[in-house]
Amino acid sequence: MRLVIARCSVDYAGRLSAHLPLATRLLMVKGDGSLLVHSDGGSYKPLNWMSPPCTLAAAEPDDDQRAAGVTEVWKVTHAKTADQLIVSIHEVLHDSAHDLGVDPGLVKDGVESHLQRLLAEQIELLGDGYRLVRREYMTAIGPVDILATDATGGSVAVELKRRGDIDGVEQLTRYLELMNRDPLLAPVTGVFAAQEIKPQARTLAEDRGIRCVVLDYDAMRGVESGHARLF
Repeated sequence: MRLVIARCSVDYAGRLSAHLPLATRLLMVKGDGSLLVHSDGGSYKPLNWMSPPCTLAAAEPDDDQRAAGVTEVWKVTHAKTADQLIVSIHEVLHDSAHDLGVDPGLVKDGVESHLQRLLAEQIELLGDGYRLVRREYMTAIGPVDILATDATGGSVAVELKRRGDIDGVEQLTRYLELMNRDPLLAPVTGVFAAQEIKPQARTLAEDRGIRCVVLDYDAMRGVESGHARLF
């Protein structure tokens, strides 16, 4: 992984356009070819990014760019869509490369990993016609718990939690933003599934078009919960 802290501006050009004005930012160039642009805030969500497959090419600025203070231009081009992320670098404050080795992946706690396996085996709990594509579908920013298709054949990203809160909704939102840039998957809808979903998380999810599903862990395991039920 290459880490560059630089004063830069960033432009995304493609199916959508976005501009980040000149500021000091962290540029992360990962081993899979992806580029993420971070600020000193916003937790772990990048301001903009380009996911693989893509290529990064560094070029000299033209006369107008040089006159504006640009010293180097990065052009990151997506191999499938030809979208471009253009980083105009004015000053490099830090530049280092680190070999992180092979990552073992996210290790979930026992209940969440068991929930994931059970839901993959009982994917029909999400609705009639749902089919499992795969568990732990890898993206440039982490694995989606379950990738499925609905009754119409549309892609569905499922995020699983024991207790669903706002952070989980934000995590799924980032996955959906990234996956919907892939023409082979788009359009991708989201399902936020948990044993318990907090009201604020449900409100945020529904506002973003994400469906919420409450899972009965004991029923999925075929075990009586022992709690009295009204229905």
